[in-house]
Parts: sequence; structure tokens; C-alpha cells
Amino acid sequence: MNLEIVIYIIVFTFIGSILSLVGGFILLWKKIWEGENSVHLLSFAAGVLLATAFLDLLPEAQVESNSNPNIFIAALLGLVTFFFLERILINFHPHNDAQNLEGSRRKAVVNLILFGDGFHNFIDGFVIASSFLVSIPLGIVTSLAVAAHEIPQEISDFTILLKSDIGAKKAIIFNILSGLAALLGAIVTLFVADLIEPYLGLILAFTGGMFIYIAASDIIPELQHVYLKDRKWHQAIFFVIGIITVFLTLQVLHV
Repeated sequence: MNLEIVIYIIVFTFIGSILSLVGGFILLWKKIWEGENSVHLLSFAAGVLLATAFLDLLPEAQVESNSNPNIFIAALLGLVTFFFLERILINFHPHNDAQNLEGSRRKAVVNLILFGDGFHNFIDGFVIASSFLVSIPLGIVTSLAVAAHEIPQEISDFTILLKSDIGAKKAIIFNILSGLAALLGAIVTLFVADLIEPYLGLILAFTGGMFIYIAASDIIPELQHVYLKDRKWHQAIFFVIGIITVFLTLQVLHV
């Protein structure tokens, strides 16, 4: 395998993990996550995820699979798989469920958060590495999309861990370990690269379905709930900014 590709995979997976953690800590420390700013960040993340799926991942999947119609089945499987994962791991994308945690319930929720987040990050590492195996520009854009939706999730996880009274130091350590799971996912992908290469088109389509599910099932419904409260359109601006960011990034990287 090309050493340059390996370096790109390791570096961008590491950067994505660290940026999401550091971004989460800074946003919490500066209290940027409070109020309308949280809606703006979520709107941006939703736009980035959908744009990456429809403007990059699915078109690349079609090219890599030589227009194999099975890519649509793979995209559907991505949606269905995450539908069931979220029901198995209720706190896969936790938000406000830990407001009044007590005793064994508190411990159970913390364990679910750590396991769910670690598993999620492992998949993110696999997704990033698989994208770089197709092309460097696709890998960079996919890393951007992963980071965009990881920052709100890391903020959410960190907030719940703090509310569960495990202490700030442990919360930071647990989040760092969880973030390193992405590197593990990327490294595993490198070892099985030859095996998965014939199926990269299907993997990209699966990833596209995953991104669509996260945006459409987790983020957009929350934004709709907020919109019904205040009827403000500002979230739409950040949603469009997320889409434009991906579009412009693609234009620059594909030159």
C-alpha cells in the first residue's frame, strides 16, 4: 500500500479525534454550547453530513462500483443498521437523559455512553480509512464530515459524564480513550485493505446511508423541535453554510 495514503489516514483520523475532543472542551469551557449557539452547531453538522453523503460519498460509490445498482441497497443497509444500533445502544447519541441519574441507573448510562461512543468512533476510523483508500480528496472531505458531527456528540457525552458525578478528570480520560478508538478502526482497516478494496463502492454507499441517518434521524428532528418553539430561521443559514462548506471543499480538492 502507498505509504502516503497510510500517513494521510493516520494523520487525519488522529486530527479528527483530537479536534472533536478539543473542540468539545473549548465549547464547554467558553459556554459556546449554550443557547442558540448549540442550534447553530447542530445545523452546520447536519448540512455537512447530508452534503458529504449526496455530493461526494454516493457519487464516488457509483464510480467505484461501476454503477452497480447494489450501492443503493448498501446505502439502505447503512440506514437500517444505524436504526437498530441506536435501539440497542439507547445512548448512542445521548443528549439530556442524564439530568437526574441515580445509583445503578447512573452507572448503566455512563457505561452505555462509553461503549456506544467508543464503538461509534471505531466505525468513524473505518469510514475515514476506507475513504482515503479511494482517493485523498474523498478522505479529507469525509474526515471533515466526521469531525462536524463528532464535536456536538463529544460535547453531549462530556456534559452527561460530568452530570453523572464521575469527575472532570475521569470524564476527560474516558473521552480521550473513546476518541482513540477511531485510530484503532483506521489501523484495522489498513490491515484488511486488500480484502475490502473490491467492495469500496458498497462501503462508501453504506457510509452515505449512515451519514444520512445521523443527520435525518438524530440532528434534524432536534432542530425541528427547536424551530417549533421560536419560529426563527437562523438555523437554516448554518445548515446551508454546512452544505456550501462541503461543496467548496470539493471544488478546491478536486482541482
